[in-house]
Amino acid sequence: MEKNKKKLIAGIILFGSLWGFSEVLLGSTLENAGISSGGIMTGFFAITFLVASKIFYRQPGIQLGMGLIAGGLRIFNPFVGCQICSAIAIMVEGAVFELIWYKFSFDIEKYKTYTIQMSMGILTAFLLYVSGYTITQILTPILAGSGFYFENLVIFMPRILASGLLPALIGAFMVPVIMQIKKLDLTVKDDLYYPATISISVFCWIFVISIWFMMA
Repeated sequence: MEKNKKKLIAGIILFGSLWGFSEVLLGSTLENAGISSGGIMTGFFAITFLVASKIFYRQPGIQLGMGLIAGGLRIFNPFVGCQICSAIAIMVEGAVFELIWYKFSFDIEKYKTYTIQMSMGILTAFLLYVSGYTITQILTPILAGSGFYFENLVIFMPRILASGLLPALIGAFMVPVIMQIKKLDLTVKDDLYYPATISISVFCWIFVISIWFMMA
């Protein structure tokens, strides 16, 4: 039991760090190129890491922890954008995914059709993005001290809902692709699992924080 707990913690840190790392580097690169990165990052990377971790570990709480780790790393983004906004959105996405997929069973016979998998991708990616976007519109002004006004959110909601179309379409493509992982034997021995997860996670954090200090 203790051994499995350690594996789960290592997995949370690994997938959360990879998620945050991709948000910092690729998300910032897209923004610097004048491309809105939110929907793309949710549809491709958030969905990839969240669904893949669900397949690998099949335990509740993993994705919630990943969101906290990824959001924490995103705060140190040295490049561009509102760090707190993105961090909040990522944490919310992890929590919402946890709620949506909490009872999900990876029964290949039950979920083998691409229609079901695509539908799951559309629903999940849309709800993740819209939820994260909405919560940031509520919490960011409160944390910034400017105050939250409900009427402003109501006016902005059509734009938020419309912006969920892109991640939903990407999610429809990504979930069936990621679900193919179930067919692979990806068992990793402990003497490789722990050094690999720790090394990759540490690299992600040191790389981002080092650049953050250099650009501060």
